[in-house]
Amino acid sequence: MNQIIKNDFLTVAVDPLGAQLASIKDQAGTEHLWQGDPAYWADRAPVLFPIVGGLIKDQYELDGATYTLPKHGFAKKMVFEVTDKSADSVSMAIKDDANTRTIYPFAFCFTVKFQLLGKQLAITYTIENKSATTQYASFGAHEGFNCPEGPEAYELRFEQEEKLATCGVDGNLLNNELTPVLEKGAVLPLKNSYFEIDALIFTTIRSQAVTLAKRGGGRAVRVDFPGVPYLAIWTRPSAPFVCIEPWCGLPDETVSSGKIAEKRGIMAVPAGETLHRTHTITFEG
Repeated sequence: MNQIIKNDFLTVAVDPLGAQLASIKDQAGTEHLWQGDPAYWADRAPVLFPIVGGLIKDQYELDGATYTLPKHGFAKKMVFEVTDKSADSVSMAIKDDANTRTIYPFAFCFTVKFQLLGKQLAITYTIENKSATTQYASFGAHEGFNCPEGPEAYELRFEQEEKLATCGVDGNLLNNELTPVLEKGAVLPLKNSYFEIDALIFTTIRSQAVTLAKRGGGRAVRVDFPGVPYLAIWTRPSAPFVCIEPWCGLPDETVSSGKIAEKRGIMAVPAGETLHRTHTITFEG
């Protein structure tokens, strides 16, 4: 059953399966979250954990053993337990079990908290390493926002002036090719051609906030992601949604060693310690 939180401005539904957002409506009843039409993309806002993107042969090595993990990890297929609930916030968590330990040999608790703060939705991800060794992990967001006029009616407005190039993609992996998309500026008009292969993936970005806005005014959503080093933007050409994806982690590169401790962008959480990051979604206009 979806968990509902609300305040005077927003009503939000969260599905315990994957701790995935199911709906974000404003006080006028406007749905801002993509609703998962399988003709384009069946998901809405999957949570990526304990990896972001794909691995070479869907495998990684740790302490001489080889393990298999699917693209974006396993959290999106797990039912989260509601650990705390109020009128305007809900927290959900998963823990390691016999199944996860066969593919990810760590003792952990991974919590996602959704909290409404006025017109803003704050989403906090927390990893608790309950192992006696360092835990290697990544997590990321993948929220899709309704863009009924199609991507080319929208632009990205960055909080800082940027020089941006997107990483080349080989299947589920990154290659060493970079394609410039913004030479100098703070506004990037979206083009269907950007998404013919996959996503825009920015690994060197100065901004810690970006606004997806309809050109000429109207629908706009701002995502702030302090402390999150990477950003992906994804849709399908001419589809009526755009995903804004703050990532604490990256897919494997075609030249990756396969050792998870050497993986680019991986986070090392010491034994017994906790790591968390928060991104916020604000609906403007």
